[in-house]
Amino acid sequence: MKHFALISGIAMLLALGTAFARDDDASSQMLPTGQRITPAAAPGAVLQDLDPQLPAHPDFRAGNAVTTAISHNGKTLLVLTSGFNRLATPQGRIDPAGSAEYVFVYDIAAGAPRKTQVVLVPDTDSGIVFAPDDRLFYVSGGVDDNVHTFIDRDGSWSEAGPAVPLGHKAGLGLDVKPSAAGLDVSQDGTKLVVANRQNDSISILLNGSLAAELDLRPGKNNATQRGIAGGEYPYWVCIRGDDTAYVSSMRDREIVVVDVRDAAKPAVTGRIEIDGVPNRMILNREGSRLFVAADNSDTVSVIDTAANKVVRRISAAPGSGGKKTFSGATPDALALSPDESSLYITDGGINALAIIPLAKPQAASFVPTGWYPNSVSATGNMLYVVSGRSNTGPNPLGCTTTADKAKEAACRSNNHYVMQLSKAELLAVPLPPQKDRARLTRIVADNNGLASRHDDRKLMAALRARIKHIIYIVKENRTYDQVLGDLKPGNGDPSLTLFGEAITPNQHALARRFVTLDNFYDPGEVSGNGWPWSVSARETDFGVKTIALYYGERGQSYDVEGPNRNINTGLETKAERLRANPHTPDDDDLMPGAHDVDAPDSNQGERDRGHIWDAALKAGLSVRNYGFFVDLTRYSLADPNPIALERDPAKAGVTVAYPSASGLRDITDPYFRGFDVKFPDFYREREWEREFASYSAHGNLPNLTLLRFMEDHMGDFGHAIDGVSTPEAQVADNDYAVGKVVEAVAKSPYRDSTLVFVVEDDAQDGPDHVDAHRSIAFVAGPFVKQGAVISARYSTVNMLRTIEDVLGIAPLSVNDAHQPPMSEVFDLKRKSWSFKASPSRVLAGTKLPLPQDQTGDALPFAHDAAYWAKATQAYDWSAEDRIVASDFNEVLWRGLKSPAGGSEN
Repeated sequence: MKHFALISGIAMLLALGTAFARDDDASSQMLPTGQRITPAAAPGAVLQDLDPQLPAHPDFRAGNAVTTAISHNGKTLLVLTSGFNRLATPQGRIDPAGSAEYVFVYDIAAGAPRKTQVVLVPDTDSGIVFAPDDRLFYVSGGVDDNVHTFIDRDGSWSEAGPAVPLGHKAGLGLDVKPSAAGLDVSQDGTKLVVANRQNDSISILLNGSLAAELDLRPGKNNATQRGIAGGEYPYWVCIRGDDTAYVSSMRDREIVVVDVRDAAKPAVTGRIEIDGVPNRMILNREGSRLFVAADNSDTVSVIDTAANKVVRRISAAPGSGGKKTFSGATPDALALSPDESSLYITDGGINALAIIPLAKPQAASFVPTGWYPNSVSATGNMLYVVSGRSNTGPNPLGCTTTADKAKEAACRSNNHYVMQLSKAELLAVPLPPQKDRARLTRIVADNNGLASRHDDRKLMAALRARIKHIIYIVKENRTYDQVLGDLKPGNGDPSLTLFGEAITPNQHALARRFVTLDNFYDPGEVSGNGWPWSVSARETDFGVKTIALYYGERGQSYDVEGPNRNINTGLETKAERLRANPHTPDDDDLMPGAHDVDAPDSNQGERDRGHIWDAALKAGLSVRNYGFFVDLTRYSLADPNPIALERDPAKAGVTVAYPSASGLRDITDPYFRGFDVKFPDFYREREWEREFASYSAHGNLPNLTLLRFMEDHMGDFGHAIDGVSTPEAQVADNDYAVGKVVEAVAKSPYRDSTLVFVVEDDAQDGPDHVDAHRSIAFVAGPFVKQGAVISARYSTVNMLRTIEDVLGIAPLSVNDAHQPPMSEVFDLKRKSWSFKASPSRVLAGTKLPLPQDQTGDALPFAHDAAYWAKATQAYDWSAEDRIVASDFNEVLWRGLKSPAGGSEN
């Protein structure tokens, strides 16, 4: 097999260490990831937002554009959205008329796209394809488990009839819905094959009617292969001619070959192993080559369809010679040039389009795009690229006015939830001439920091010589203004502050005592992408495509923190899973093996080993985990036998945490309860401090401590214990736990060798006058500046880079590898430090066993627990963000700003 490496302009830039002036366009924007985008940099590039022209929401623009399709005659372009796209009425509820997915139809006969129509679809999941005669196109219905057929009637598209149901009552796993994903049509137009993402199967439609379904798992086709992984999470479909379907299996990293000559009797005829996670695919015109884009490996595999074997792998990422580069380019879609001489690949992770001449792969070049390009189509000399995201900007109207009912109604109708502010774009760009490609490639390099040189190596080496331990605390969902908006100095807006100093005295003290980071950003919009960024400095394409659907209540399971379909796939065997959760289905073929469909690989290609703990262990460091990536299903009240809310599980000998990532199995504290907002962080901190005292006594504190405190997420007020059952109490409880950790370190033998880093996984739940991604972050310990305001622009990626540099850990991805550490935070002369935690006076109104001399008189709550339980009685608190966050934000603002004793209405 041949393996071609790309010697690109980026690679030469890195090799030569060349410095150059910025050479981009006026649309240059800095993202919360720390990357820059310049989507209009290419000559002739034209950007369009996606306006569905909703009468009730004239300013709304759609987000999450995921797929493009061009008609066979090259005259029509379709753009499909698949994501959040939810709007609220003035009453703060979902507006059905403004909460659809969309197919944008463009006339491209003259090259530049001219929008001619917008077609509404209730739900989608990436799949859209033209029929061979261009008179029809098909759209997969996602969670609605159906297929829509649209017909051209005198130049206007409309549904040809009712959507065809695929007949699934549920998906596989626990509490999972079905989802119709990728689809393709046969050359004769009679057969349609649909990937059932959550059912590990395909459906075959013949002449518009359901003809058959085929389970793609080996054990369901051959009893002797029970328990063998295969065919799971099918996503994309390509049909060669009329006889063979190729289906990408994302979890099992294979292409399943299916004989579909008889639509009623499809059969698996082969499985082709792929390097990386296969997602989208295309066939060349004669069907002799199948090109497969693969995340994690950052490659495109080329399959000879006569032999059904991989004959070539092409790197889709910037590289130099045969040297392995950092992962995270994330190729997610691809197209062939009309003459099939070049391959075009959207690299979602580096916000670029790769152009690879197939005869000369060493001549690859890159073109800047918008934020996370999801799809590319080509015709003539034009390229059409859609990106799924945009910068959000500030969200100060996230329910900030409650003076009267009219203003309150206007507040709720502002639709300033972070996912509502993230928009899609269509980029139409002529194929750049050869003379411009080196310049565009340089811009992509600069946008991703690939050519940057940082002058902080001496500082970080000095810290590495002094610091031997890091405690990394991840909390949940708060913006800067929501907590520190009242802190001066610092760029805050006190009018947006809900949890000010009276509720969060320790976080205010940390900012004052050490550094106020008033320009810090969380890359993720929500926990579903915030956690991957917090532990891997990147997202996988699987998460990008599913999380927006999950948060928009359009199906999909929450698969980004270990469990897949709510099954603990960190445990390899069914027996292990049953011991951890008796409700696990008794099915040997249900995701066998300890593999995670959403996990990143390491830069060395080690499967599922791309997390911060994996890199630390590989570096020979010791790690202890408290609450990261544990199975949450057993905490739910829907569980007939939930794990008890034991305040001291170590003393009681009760296991309350089952790790859901295989790399955490041997390093997780089984007595530290994971995400469960019924349970106060006070007891989590006490369990951490129990082990910390032992480490202090024995001199064996782990190099890296992963510590999760989540009560600032808030919720489940009707079942929360010990009176920690109002928003103020829960945020104050979280604040005190953080302060207690810092105090414990300050009073320990490790005070001179330990740094504490604190970050929110995301900032989705609240307003901010600078940006909806701006959040709170803290650094405490020796050699940290004291009393300083640091306004350097940092993000979670910079924090991870700092942790890596201090501990001597290799970077996790292309992002942290090329972004600087938080060097502005440190001062090597500041070795001496101290900290004393102080509980908020609101905690005096709870039943927590607080030190009697610290609380003083209780501060009253705005409302009691019964009020909050009633106001949120329809919410699902069993895992992060299963609620409608935008609605909860409004409930919080209204309840905390209205007088005590008011009703919830």
